[in-house]
Amino acid sequence: MAELHFFTGTMDSGKSTLALQTNHNHAARGRVGQIFTSHDRAGTATISSRLGLTHEAQEVAPEFDFWRFIVMTLTQGGRIDYLICDEAQFYTAEQIEQLAKIVDELQLDVFCFGILTDFRTRMFPGAARLVELADRMEVLQVEALCWCGKRATHNARTENGAMVVEGEVIVVGDVDDPDEAPADVAYEVLCRQHHRRRLTAARAKAVSLAPEPLPFG
Repeated sequence: MAELHFFTGTMDSGKSTLALQTNHNHAARGRVGQIFTSHDRAGTATISSRLGLTHEAQEVAPEFDFWRFIVMTLTQGGRIDYLICDEAQFYTAEQIEQLAKIVDELQLDVFCFGILTDFRTRMFPGAARLVELADRMEVLQVEALCWCGKRATHNARTENGAMVVEGEVIVVGDVDDPDEAPADVAYEVLCRQHHRRRLTAARAKAVSLAPEPLPFG
């Protein structure tokens, strides 16, 4: 029986890497898949992993109709055995419902990957609908860490190095490197405590709160 899978975790937890690995595993067994993404940091119509892996994909705009696209492909003689849907938090609730319909009516496996909440700690509509409809939901076991060493549970947005909690929900950026100059818009994973305090790695370093490395000799 086909199923709607949802794999979730914070940024830096390996979602896109797992999406590409899932596609590789199924393709290696002779299955044919369609790959989708939305607002990937590498640009339009591309899945990219922070490990350096990339794969071309179908870009999902708000008006994209999964049901129509898949049915048209199949009726024109194309073969589809499964769907890989990365950055699924950016899909609309209606698009998630279309994916569920594809599973139920066409018996195609759908594998979705995405984060649950935005930088304001509010659930994305697409992620919320996936929680409601998915046959299986798995939290990735690769834990991203806050600068303090605790498990990161929240996604923070920074603008010119300062954490913000208001603004447009979708703004493309990448995980900031604390050793480099801050990007105009970047993201960072934090534990709940430091997200509440708006205490990013850069700010902690500035006030000498970040733990220093042990002096191994």
